[in-house]
Amino acid sequence: MTTVQMQNVKHIKTDKVAELATATWSNCLVIGNEISMSGMTAHPASRNSVLSTYEQTLVVLGKVRDLVEAAGGTLGSIYKLVIYVKDIADKDEVGRARRDFFAAPQPCPFPCSTLVEVSGLVFPELTVEIDAFARLDIDLQQAVN
Repeated sequence: MTTVQMQNVKHIKTDKVAELATATWSNCLVIGNEISMSGMTAHPASRNSVLSTYEQTLVVLGKVRDLVEAAGGTLGSIYKLVIYVKDIADKDEVGRARRDFFAAPQPCPFPCSTLVEVSGLVFPELTVEIDAFARLDIDLQQAVN
């Protein structure tokens, strides 16, 4: 009989990214060194004002960074993004936001990425949602070219 070593699981919360008490999901879990996040959107900022896809992407990436940092990682811990857009024509705005976001404070290799068009997101004003994958034991800022 094989014994399976169970991994510790931590539920990560931060005041910077709201997680409602009534939510039926977790925004962020850390399992071993893996940081797993739910798809992030610009909600509720998108309800307070009209945001372009560029602006929504920056809000979402900020939430991802905040969760990764709350889990003990850094911006360089993010290694993969899956980006869902309602209009594939917005791909250039998403790309510009990614360049601007990951260029500061110092440039590093960009995370791997997938970009797909979807017919809709949870709220009509949303134009982008991002799934992010990160690990506590990597730092793309230390990557060798």
